[in-house]
Parts: sequence; C-alpha cells; structure tokens
Amino acid sequence: MALNIVLVEPEIPQNTGNIARTCAATGAVLHLVRPLGFSLDDRYMRRAGLDYWFLMKYRVYDDLADFFRQNPGARCWYASTKAPHAHTEADYRDGDFLIFGRETRGLPETLLEREYDRCVRIPMREEARSLNLSNSVAVVLYEALRQLDFPGLSAEGALTGREEPEGAWQD
Repeated sequence: MALNIVLVEPEIPQNTGNIARTCAATGAVLHLVRPLGFSLDDRYMRRAGLDYWFLMKYRVYDDLADFFRQNPGARCWYASTKAPHAHTEADYRDGDFLIFGRETRGLPETLLEREYDRCVRIPMREEARSLNLSNSVAVVLYEALRQLDFPGLSAEGALTGREEPEGAWQD
C-alpha cells in the first residue's frame, strides 16, 4: 500500500508538478480531481517533475463525487486552514488519503463541515493566509511518513568523493 495525495481542482501547474515530484520520491499515489486549471501535458507542470514521471502513479477523476465513488471506504484527512487539529495530531495509517483543495479557495466548506473531525491544519502565524500548496502537501505527507517510519524510503545518503570545481565552494 501507499499514502495517497488528492488535489481537488488544482489550478497552478507548477504546484501540481512539484507535488508529482514529491509523490514520485515518496511512493505516494497522486489523485487529481477535475476541473484542472491546466492540461496534464502543460510544460510547466511536466518541467517541475520531468525526471520523475516514470516513478509516479496518478489517477484523474471527473469531480469529487467521482473520487468518492471510486474509493469507497477511503480513510481521508482534509487539509485546511479552518481545521480544528494540527496535522501532527492525526494518527496516519498506510493507505490514507490526504486531501488538499485548490490554491485560491481550499476545500469546500460543506465537505469540511461534514468531515470536521478529520480536518488537519499546519500551524502558522494568524496573519499568514496559508502556505503554498506544494509546500503544504510536503509537510503533511512527510509527517504521515514519519509516523509510519518512512516505509520503503532510504534514510541514508553517501558522499560521492568528487572534488568541487575551484571556486564553487569557499569558506
């Protein structure tokens, strides 16, 4: 199984491209709910995650009702600045769906009212309207992955042993 990222009516191709890259790097499945504010062939979206598309799984839905019809019983968490709980308070499980709304309006309030106990918020200053969508997805997704002990992900890196070009790094 894997975690699932759901973007409801995303508007900005660069955000979706960055999120696609994050999904590719983590093994999360990307779910896109129409209408989309761009074509899936949009050069800005592809450029943001071009090297990673072969690693990624994604699905597209006609609307939110279609998403719920095709994913009955999905265990969902709804990210919103209007949520009553911090994203770190949720108890994430493998297979969960992390749902994010469009950049300009977020998720519909009727949905948030119905699922209020499953709504999570990234803590931030009161004066700040919100974080960028791709940043928000990364923050919530990595908290869920942390709780699951980063399944299938490498936590170790290695130096290459190559010398930097002269002048590239100066103390």
